[in-house]
Amino acid sequence: MSTLTEAPPPLAPGPAAERPPRRRGRRTPYWLLLPGILWLLVFFALPLVYQASTSVQTGSLEEGYKVTWHFAAYWDALHAYWPQFLRSVLYAGSATVLCLVLGYPLAYLIAFRAGRWRNLVMILVVAPFFTSFLIRTLAWKTILADGGPVVGALDSLHVLSVTNWLGMTDGHRVLATPLAVVCGLTYNFLPFMILPLYTSLERIDGRLHEAAGDLYATPLTTFRRVTFPLSMPGVVSGTLLTFIPASGDYVNSELLGSTNTQMIGNVIQSQFLRILDYPTAAALSFLLMAAILLMVTLYIRRSGTEDLV
Repeated sequence: MSTLTEAPPPLAPGPAAERPPRRRGRRTPYWLLLPGILWLLVFFALPLVYQASTSVQTGSLEEGYKVTWHFAAYWDALHAYWPQFLRSVLYAGSATVLCLVLGYPLAYLIAFRAGRWRNLVMILVVAPFFTSFLIRTLAWKTILADGGPVVGALDSLHVLSVTNWLGMTDGHRVLATPLAVVCGLTYNFLPFMILPLYTSLERIDGRLHEAAGDLYATPLTTFRRVTFPLSMPGVVSGTLLTFIPASGDYVNSELLGSTNTQMIGNVIQSQFLRILDYPTAAALSFLLMAAILLMVTLYIRRSGTEDLV
C-alpha cells in the first residue's frame, strides 16, 4: 500500500523545445511585386493625381494655372461635348458587336477544327500587330476609296442603300462616314477579341461535347447549353478589351472620318494639343474614365461571371 500511495519521482527536465525554422522565402513574392507597384505609382497613379488637380484649375497658358477647385469645368465639358460622348459609345459598341460576331466563329475554328493549321491561323490573327497602328488605319483609306472595288461591290449588293437609311454612309461614299470609322475600329481591335475567345474555348473539355451528343443534343443545343456558357469568360474579356480602347480612340475617326464623326478622343486630343485648354481636357478625360468604369461594372455584374481570361 505504501508503494502505491507514494508520489512518482520527478521527471528529469527534457531539452528545450526548438522553434520552427523561419521561412526565408516568405517575403520573396512581395519583393517581386515591388517593381510593378512602383511602375504603377510613377506612371499611372501620379499622372492621374496630376490630371485630377489640372481639371479643377483655372487660368491660361500665358498667366499660368492655379488650383481653384473649379468643378464647373466638368459640367461645362459634358454640356458642350455630350454628342461626342454618345458617338464614342455608339461607335465603340458597334465595333465590339462586330468583333464578337466575326471573332467567335474564327476562335471556335482555331480551338476545335484547325488541327495542324492552328499555329498558322494564330499567326495570321496576330499578323496586324507586326505593322504600325497608323499604317493599318491608313490602309483602309485605300480600301474604302471612292470608286474602289469595295465600294462598288457594296453598291451592287444594295448594302449602301441600307447604310444610307441607317445614316452610316452618305450616298455612294463610304470614307468620312460613320461606317468607315466603325470598320477601322473593328479591324484594329479584332485580335483583342479573338485571342481571349480562343483561350477560353481551348479550355473546354471535349468530352463535354461527346456527352452532349450521347444525350441526343443537336449541335445547336450543344453550343447553346455547353460551349457558349463555358466560353463566357472569354466573351467578357474580349468585349472589354475591345470596347475600352475603342471608346477612347481618336486615330480612326481622325483618318477615316470627318468633323461629323469626331469621337471624344478627338476632342481631348484637340483640347490638349491645339486649343491648349488643359482643365477642360483633363475634365473630359475623367468623365470618359468614369463613364467607362460605370459601364464596365454594370456589364460584369450582368454577365454573371467573375472568371476573366
